[in-house]
Amino acid sequence: MQPTDHSNIRLLKEIAELLNEGTELKPMLEGALRKFLGGTNFETGWIFFINGKGKHELLAHDNLPEALSYNKCQFLEKGGCWCLSKYRNQELKKASNIIECQRLESAASANVGDCARITHHATVPLQSGKERFGLLNVASPNTIRFTNDELALLESVAFQMGSAIKRILLTKQEQELALVQERNRLARDLHDSVNQLLFSVTLTSRGGEEMTDQVEIKETFKEIQNLTQEALTEMRALIWQLRPKGLESGLMEAVKGYAEMLGLQLKVKVTGVLQLPSRIEETLFRLTQEALNNIRKHAGVKKAEIFVTITNRDVLLVIKDEGRGFQVDSLVNLPSFGLRSMKDRTTSLGGTIDWVSEIGKGTEILIRLPY
Repeated sequence: MQPTDHSNIRLLKEIAELLNEGTELKPMLEGALRKFLGGTNFETGWIFFINGKGKHELLAHDNLPEALSYNKCQFLEKGGCWCLSKYRNQELKKASNIIECQRLESAASANVGDCARITHHATVPLQSGKERFGLLNVASPNTIRFTNDELALLESVAFQMGSAIKRILLTKQEQELALVQERNRLARDLHDSVNQLLFSVTLTSRGGEEMTDQVEIKETFKEIQNLTQEALTEMRALIWQLRPKGLESGLMEAVKGYAEMLGLQLKVKVTGVLQLPSRIEETLFRLTQEALNNIRKHAGVKKAEIFVTITNRDVLLVIKDEGRGFQVDSLVNLPSFGLRSMKDRTTSLGGTIDWVSEIGKGTEILIRLPY
């Protein structure tokens, strides 16, 4: 039975309240989709996020039939379809009935589970103003066409979702800007206070060494100088991590500058066009920072090599040295906090990281990030 106009208004109000309270994109959309399906004749649904290159990501879904949820939703995650093609070609402007669905047909023909008599779906773009984010698809058993009223309701919900998505993305941008500003403040404070104090200790110890003729005291002052110089290098590295100089001029320039600051000779080779999203670029820089720090502290060498290969889907970063190496027993029990941090950074973006290392045979780090 089709919900009344009053029921639709109440449903849209409840969905709006849910979306306004959401602070995380995925659970917010999952909750809104579940609420929408529960109050309409639509029984299953899924949401695609689509980036500027047209690559789609299955961000949310609810009540999928067995065939569509098979093997982590492989028929939704991979391949192309009519609605994605229309979306990429700017031909999908409003809620529309889909005559055929390649994904549903593929799932049915694969004979991997029950399709729950779902053969067609409706689709609507998720957008806010002229900014587009992806698609909302919904379906019901034994239904090949939805009414104009149902499509109008679907369009209303998509508008609400698009506005909520825009709000969360703007909030995240503001949070990232605030984080950058806080990093810059900490970097300035460290440079103006601790860094200057360490430099003063170096000068004082150098003066103390020159004022005495006693060998033991001279050696003590020399040791103070050495320790302070090491602390200065650590402090400069920390300041770089908070506020990387040169990243605005490109990833490789920033990496070369950081290696030079650490006193490392760096060989760099790039294959492909290095035009990456800012989040991927900064993550690659942070990962390289940690790797170069480890080389300086533990490898016992002053040389390193970096290879970057960019495809239209991912970027491969390889960092090599011919130093002491270490025994990689398990990626679960990594040998240092730095390596665990590298793994966490990589996996948080859906990437992979592997280490190849043996005692006395150097270390090779292989990082692959999708974008």
